[in-house]
Amino acid sequence: MSQTTTTREKSQVIVPPVKWRVPGFMIVFTLIALLGFVLFAESGTVTTFRTATGGEAAELPNTAVPTVPALWVLTLLMAALAAYATMRAVRREDVGWWPPAAFGAAFVIAFLTWVGADGTIPLTSLLIGGLALSVPLVFGALSGVMCERSGVINIAIEGQLLAGAFLAAVVASVAGNPYVGVIAAPIAGALVGVLLVFFSVKYWVDQIIVGVVLNVLVLGLTTFFFSTVLSDNPGLNQRFRLPDLPVPLLSDIPIIGPVLFNQNILVYLMYAAIILLQVMLFRSRWGLRVRAVGEHPKAADTVGINVIRTRWVTPILGSALAGLGGAFFTVGSGLAFGRDMSAGNGFIALAAMILGRWNPLGAMAAALLFGLSRNLANMLSTMGGSGIPGEFLLMLPYVITIFAVAGFVGRVRAPAAENKPYVK
Repeated sequence: MSQTTTTREKSQVIVPPVKWRVPGFMIVFTLIALLGFVLFAESGTVTTFRTATGGEAAELPNTAVPTVPALWVLTLLMAALAAYATMRAVRREDVGWWPPAAFGAAFVIAFLTWVGADGTIPLTSLLIGGLALSVPLVFGALSGVMCERSGVINIAIEGQLLAGAFLAAVVASVAGNPYVGVIAAPIAGALVGVLLVFFSVKYWVDQIIVGVVLNVLVLGLTTFFFSTVLSDNPGLNQRFRLPDLPVPLLSDIPIIGPVLFNQNILVYLMYAAIILLQVMLFRSRWGLRVRAVGEHPKAADTVGINVIRTRWVTPILGSALAGLGGAFFTVGSGLAFGRDMSAGNGFIALAAMILGRWNPLGAMAAALLFGLSRNLANMLSTMGGSGIPGEFLLMLPYVITIFAVAGFVGRVRAPAAENKPYVK
């Protein structure tokens, strides 16, 4: 009898299904590289990658590669990575993070090699511009991480970015100093966060509806003040730019130095915010309490965590981060405030947060993906030598995001208690 029961239990062992999502997308993009890049590349052409910007102490020479042989090498590398991922999937093993990451890098290099045939790709400028476009996205995504980890959905990132850009420009103009504008920007974001928490936590209004209303409110207010007060008083909306602060020695490293270590104070604050939030959220008592409130507030309350206070303080701090990111549109870029300057970046930051699985490092990587793809699209549309319509190139950031979410992220799970009011 016992042997029969044991045999029956063995026969009921569930074998996990083969996960074809990641290998399937890698195979598809390998075919795209083969049929779209290799076969349509003109033989005898050369692609030049320019790595120097003129500011490094030690500059690397430009790298010129024959287009077709380079595309063959990259395509074969992609095929090998796809085969490895397929083998891991057949064995029902986790593919891991590095094969998709290496595959994506190889595909991007192959694409640049193809579009830059008989031309020059400014690699360092591409990276510098991509990082610049990523700064408000990173701050916005970090704001979303802090808010949603505590159980509050922050759809108002767009309004917080816009409010930060507005107040930074006005205060910098009044004070005649862009650094004062940087100090004022998080205050504007925090004020929007106070309204978000006031209605969603205190009065249990649906958090998504509150966020949408706040976006419309901030857009209306800034448009009104821009059309009246700032137009009648140009001195309140002047151009101020934060100076670059090169880090000694590090800023002279070829490629990496100008990209990472020759930036203004906002970029360095972004580095600090990413590291600090990653450590505090997953390696500290405060982070454990915040995540507990976002997952199971009733259980958190039973062990003595003040759920309501956590849902007040954490989203307001996160909203201040978004306001700080908004300062990059004005004092960070040397521009005066303009109508609707955020231009949908808050919603892109929200997508980056989801793509990064509510993790600061993941959100940063997703925001950099957005920024680099947008800058690549802008660069290629001005080059005009790729034969690709400019409208399609402007779609590139969103196409990349759709494929990334569908293929390499799979199912994601938000904090369980978000948008659920807690009644003690």
